[in-house]
Amino acid sequence: MIEQLEGRVAVVTGAASGIGLAMVEAFLGEGMSVVLSDLDGSGLDVQVARLSADGGDVFGVVCDVADPDAVARMAEQCWERHGDVHVLCNNAGVGPTGPMLATTPAEWRWTIGVNVLGVAHGVTTFAPRMVEAGVGHIVNVSSQAGVMTTEVLGMYCASKHAVVGLSEALYRELEPTPVGVSCLCPEFVRTQVFDVARVRPDWVEVEDGHDAMIPGLSAMLEERGIEPADVAARVVDAVRTDRFWVFTHPFTVGFAEKRIEDLRADRNPEPLR
Repeated sequence: MIEQLEGRVAVVTGAASGIGLAMVEAFLGEGMSVVLSDLDGSGLDVQVARLSADGGDVFGVVCDVADPDAVARMAEQCWERHGDVHVLCNNAGVGPTGPMLATTPAEWRWTIGVNVLGVAHGVTTFAPRMVEAGVGHIVNVSSQAGVMTTEVLGMYCASKHAVVGLSEALYRELEPTPVGVSCLCPEFVRTQVFDVARVRPDWVEVEDGHDAMIPGLSAMLEERGIEPADVAARVVDAVRTDRFWVFTHPFTVGFAEKRIEDLRADRNPEPLR
């Protein structure tokens, strides 16, 4: 729990767009200094320049969170510039789509590398120093896909379930310390999370037609989604109140309850309605 955010320092990965950028803006609004990290160097430069022009105390670091050495170098830059880091948001992620039987080993390595190991690298790099300093809060970004599944998002669901498990275990481990943990599980948000073709590395091979679902999913997010700023406001509140679960839509809990009902009834998973 960090009730007083003014004057503190936050680090946000995947900060050049979407929920990450909204969290940066929300933290700046609370009087914090923010380090923005993203693999998109040009996008990062644009946002750092814009926020700096508006008076924000921001600093940008290009970083591939799937690379533990890159995360360590980013952390050293943060500590050198600001000393302690008080809030860490492990937000960087990718949203691959399509049938699981059409996925490739390279897609799995990429997805797990960013969505799971990226979170783990942030935690293992920053959390020990937070514990030593006696203050801190970690926000790990999962998804509604971390508490339910669908047949067209197999890799994404697997990776986001891993983030939930990692976050719950981390919460229990850090409970005796002053460092808090939150797990953000957003539902429909107006972001480009499923537009993976724009960020997928050349070494990730995919089957022909594997990106066919991207336009439809992106359109659905735009039509039914909430604004990233609404999500960021919930994150700020969670940091202040030391709340673990952060949901954006009430029916996410309903999916989790349905799974518990199936478990208790020894019932096979049913199609989503």
